[in-house]
Amino acid sequence: MDHMLNPEWSHLQTFLILARTHRLAAAGRRLRVDHSTVSRHIASLEDALSVRLFDRREEGFYLTPEGERLFQAAEQMESLTLDVYNNIVGKDLRLTGNVRIGVPDGLGVGFLAARLAQFAAAQPGLAIELIAIPRLFNLTKREADIAISLTRPAKGRLIGRKLIDYSLQLYASKAYLATHPPIHKPADLLDQMVIAYIEDLTSISELNYLDEIHADLHPGFTSSTMIVQLEAVRAGAGVGVLPRFLAAAHPELVCVLPETVRLKRTFWLSVHADLHRLARIRIICDFIARQIREAAALFE
Repeated sequence: MDHMLNPEWSHLQTFLILARTHRLAAAGRRLRVDHSTVSRHIASLEDALSVRLFDRREEGFYLTPEGERLFQAAEQMESLTLDVYNNIVGKDLRLTGNVRIGVPDGLGVGFLAARLAQFAAAQPGLAIELIAIPRLFNLTKREADIAISLTRPAKGRLIGRKLIDYSLQLYASKAYLATHPPIHKPADLLDQMVIAYIEDLTSISELNYLDEIHADLHPGFTSSTMIVQLEAVRAGAGVGVLPRFLAAAHPELVCVLPETVRLKRTFWLSVHADLHRLARIRIICDFIARQIREAAALFE
């Protein structure tokens, strides 16, 4: 086959790493070569394909439209190579590349962070970016490679699966309950300091819990994240709705109105159809699903 149509695989690997790191020196460190070798591989690849693959900017190397198309094809080749070695040759190749995961902060900080960090530590070639904030991630715009949300993935070029239903209840610290009027029914919360989300900063309707408890509840302290609410409740500042998987780790918290206030939500995992066959995406999705499945009692 004509060399012009048959670029070397090592040059494609260099291309993938530079596309992920954006800098020659960073790509060289990842590949254990000097930056001039990276530059030479990219120049050879561009010459073989007769296209410009990168825009050279002050802040780094960024893909051109032609580079974007090659990136998708090269990732598929990389994934196929991993499959061949794993399934046919019987060798366990290390995963490489970047994976950005968008997840609600409670799940991200309180459950996934430690587990994903340990997973990444066992895969030196893999870079995991965990974005733990309560918002919807647009996978079509590549805001994340994997997204965990509270809503079923929209139809289209998204592939999703249900992870688990999880329960939420009202919690307060023992110190708070010892110094405030008793709470026997939801109406008693009207005289308490209630902690919740900032409603106009929360685009996810599933995070608005208070109307399900009592129509007239108005929080006295609000935050944009679940982790801040957890810390406020732990500090004895008030009463708040917390996921059981977060509250269970803090013995100073007491469940309030356990028989009356029982909320349920669902975590869904989704990836874009263009990415779901990539080995690193599949393996990380399976890892997340397995970790949650093994801890099902904590969520339910």
